[in-house]
Amino acid sequence: MDTVHYLDDGTIQKWDGECHFGWVLEGRAIQDVWIRPKRPAPSTMYGTTLRIFDPGIDGWHIIWNDPLNRDHSRQIGRAEGKDIVQLGTDSRGLKTRWRFTEITANSFHWIGEERSSESDPWRITYEHLVRRTKP
Repeated sequence: MDTVHYLDDGTIQKWDGECHFGWVLEGRAIQDVWIRPKRPAPSTMYGTTLRIFDPGIDGWHIIWNDPLNRDHSRQIGRAEGKDIVQLGTDSRGLKTRWRFTEITANSFHWIGEERSSESDPWRITYEHLVRRTKP
């Protein structure tokens, strides 16, 4: 994984990292772990997402938690065309939109956006370019 963080002052930070995805809860949910930077370097982010499909809303209930940074988010995710879009609120009370785009069998582009209110424009804060290294 290659990560770009867009800071408020216009500068950017870059890291490498790793993601691990798998089915859990007897195939009823997907759990992933996001680590930045790549191990064995000391982590600046080490979190997990649990995604549970709900046929009643035709979407996913999503819970993100990064205990290292005391960050968490709740979202609802749905397919939008070829993308997956997750909308919710983070631990700071900001609106969040996380998009999985350019999805292939071996890669995806993740775009993280936030805003303070519905009337504010979305601002990209993070991008992750993720590629499979092992089948």
